[in-house]
Amino acid sequence: MRPQAALIGVGSLPPQRRTEGASTLGMLARAAKAALDDAGLEKSCIDGLLVGPQVGETPQHVPATVAEYLGLQPVMGNVVDLGGASGPGMIWRAAAAIQAGMCETVLCVIGNHRNPEAPRSPNRNPIREFDVPFGASGANISYALLKQAHMARYGSTDEDFALIAHWARANAQRMPEAIFHGQPASVAEVLASPLVASPLHLFEIVMPVAGAEAVIVTSAARAKGRRAAYLLGAGEKITHRAVSQAPDLTSGPLKPSMARAFAQSGLSVERMSLLSLYDCYTIMVATTLEDSGLCPPGQFGAFMRAHDFGPEGDWPLNTHGGQLGYGQPDLAGGMTHVTEAVRQLRGSAEGRQIKDAEFALVTGNGATMSEAVALVLGAEP
Repeated sequence: MRPQAALIGVGSLPPQRRTEGASTLGMLARAAKAALDDAGLEKSCIDGLLVGPQVGETPQHVPATVAEYLGLQPVMGNVVDLGGASGPGMIWRAAAAIQAGMCETVLCVIGNHRNPEAPRSPNRNPIREFDVPFGASGANISYALLKQAHMARYGSTDEDFALIAHWARANAQRMPEAIFHGQPASVAEVLASPLVASPLHLFEIVMPVAGAEAVIVTSAARAKGRRAAYLLGAGEKITHRAVSQAPDLTSGPLKPSMARAFAQSGLSVERMSLLSLYDCYTIMVATTLEDSGLCPPGQFGAFMRAHDFGPEGDWPLNTHGGQLGYGQPDLAGGMTHVTEAVRQLRGSAEGRQIKDAEFALVTGNGATMSEAVALVLGAEP
């Protein structure tokens, strides 16, 4: 039988009844270092990361937090939450990711501290040490910092960013289910909305709502005879968790993610019929447009003024209104970009259908421009 993958390094910490003064992140780091030493590898060789769900220092963004602490920037990261089967479950998922061409060498790491008295358990999560104590608490403040950095570096203006929110609201008028259906917003109205975290205005920020999204994936062979959208390429990248640890404040991990997705698909961004771009804040769309190669760094404002982003326009963008116009149903907000792309490619986006939609770029973003996924989807050949 042809081997699916090889397990080349292991690392263990001896079991202890008590680990007073230890952190889960620190223990994971020691086990990971032992496995790297056993394999004879440098940590730069690791491009995939699978972790268990119980990391006491963070309730979410677990792969990004662990990657940040270990100094990794993986192109594939995930949590495996199968109780006592989590460890073995990591192994076949690592092999599957390698076979899919998403990565080459995966670190699978899991563990917990056992500190009877919680106050003695140190929190080594960088966001708790270097961000929150200085006021960078919550998404609004962090994304305001990113917008401020872009304006400082490139001279981009509030009007440039307001165009993104304006188009989101405009496209939402074609989507009766959108939270802002019936509530378009001009550039002037976006700028007149209250400042929430300077320089971010209220209309530049998603409205959290309730909702759910679902997608069914099957083999291409089984999809024959059905209306379907096909996965042609994918890319993923994690660079950090805390904004204080970001390698760059004006370009993010979507840049290599999109490049990988385009390379896998054999297509370029210019071939896309739809841009279904994650838009939790206007700055996210701005950097994605620039990182995709559609316009040079710092020039998204000129790009926005030069094109039409509606379904009949030359660059349809978030035809369902995006999260800024449709609403952000928590983590399902990112999935709305997938479901809209599927509907457009199947020709079932009633009232907003792009003519002859052939290919779509879908992006996802986690934390503060920290965790990125890009997909290239295509209509039935």
